[in-house]
Amino acid sequence: MKDDVFKDKLFKLVIPIALQQLMVALVGFTDAVMMGFLNQDSLSAVSLAGQVQFVFYLFVFATTSGVSILSAQYWGIKDRDTVEKILGIGLKIVTPISLLFTFMALVFPKLLMKCFTSDETLIALGADYLRSVSFSYLFLGISQIYLCIMKNCGHAGKCSLISSFSVILNILFNWLLIFGVGIFPRMEVSGAALATTISKAAELIWTIIVMLKKDNLKIRLKYIIHTEKVLMKDYLKYALPVLGNQLAWGMGFTMYSVILGHMGSDATAANSIANIIKNLVICVCQGVSSATAVILGAEMGKGNLETAKEYGSRLCRISLICGLVSGGVILCVIPFVPLFTSISATAQSYLRIMLVVCSYYTVGKAMNMTTIGGIFPSGGDSRFGFRCDTITMWCVTVPIGLIFAFLLKLPVMAVYIAINIDEIIKLPAVYKHYKKYSWLNNLTRADT
Repeated sequence: MKDDVFKDKLFKLVIPIALQQLMVALVGFTDAVMMGFLNQDSLSAVSLAGQVQFVFYLFVFATTSGVSILSAQYWGIKDRDTVEKILGIGLKIVTPISLLFTFMALVFPKLLMKCFTSDETLIALGADYLRSVSFSYLFLGISQIYLCIMKNCGHAGKCSLISSFSVILNILFNWLLIFGVGIFPRMEVSGAALATTISKAAELIWTIIVMLKKDNLKIRLKYIIHTEKVLMKDYLKYALPVLGNQLAWGMGFTMYSVILGHMGSDATAANSIANIIKNLVICVCQGVSSATAVILGAEMGKGNLETAKEYGSRLCRISLICGLVSGGVILCVIPFVPLFTSISATAQSYLRIMLVVCSYYTVGKAMNMTTIGGIFPSGGDSRFGFRCDTITMWCVTVPIGLIFAFLLKLPVMAVYIAINIDEIIKLPAVYKHYKKYSWLNNLTRADT
């Protein structure tokens, strides 16, 4: 009986979430293919400008993670009113952050690009992209909070449908606006950015329409303006370590792009494509990670700690299998990658080695996503990930990358291999922490 219940919960969450992640990764893939048909500089510039959205998304993900931790547990006991209060907290936090990134991309795009490269051509192209994409940050921030609530409250399929529609719209307008098809102007790099803005606006509109339907959870202004102190205290207790974790990991990952961005356009282009292929392949791993947080959070909210412990063990085994399969898939696609890219011979040689590195990286990534990103936060144990990622990236891989690239001036591939060992060296500490079971906690309060 428990096996059937577990499988039902798992597939109802993993399949739509994995599909959603796949669709998002397809945007990056089509961007790379279409930019590659223009020229390698356009591909590299869009890749580096995309790092601004990546940094922004770290704040959004940290906000949604805090929302997810609490909403999953309160939805487990069907406390609808408290879930709406948590939704209000998320919007109260994410809206000013979204406005800040919109302002910076609109007014200071060249300054942002100079953080990632010193190449004037890439800076100019990237600045055009950032100006055109700036308003998408505001749309994205608001819609993601509500979609997060939907996912945690039994509507993962609808959430996936909305996101998939947004992605399909993005890909369609990419084609129309980058190349100037039919009545549409040829906008190249700016066209890719405008396509993203249009798709995120459509995603937000559909999200609002869903919210307005009868019996769906509502965005209530009173809960955005006035927040219960106890609930906000709980939110900050669990969300701030996640924010620290996301910033430690995300800024470290961004530093990898900065390092490679200063090693030339060939390294930047190859790294961009390697990341896109990796993101396409690990979508199922991401689905397992997201499903883990929802499944375990609901069980712990009900007080079923032993069930949550058993589910956690199963999900770890599933994530290991997914990671191994994903690594194998990456190795299998290496011979076919040149068919979809038009980068230089040097960048092609870099890319082949990068994909081999990605094949082992994904195994560690799958395990760490499920534990650090799913199991631990589901029970409020969000501090470990912050400590783990800070030490691993900022005390080991980022310093090694900087030393290898700028002091020792080693080849690009030596630098790339050095900065992609972080997920592997975290595994022993992650496993040891998992076995302590300090993450098994019921976070709900009877007085909310």
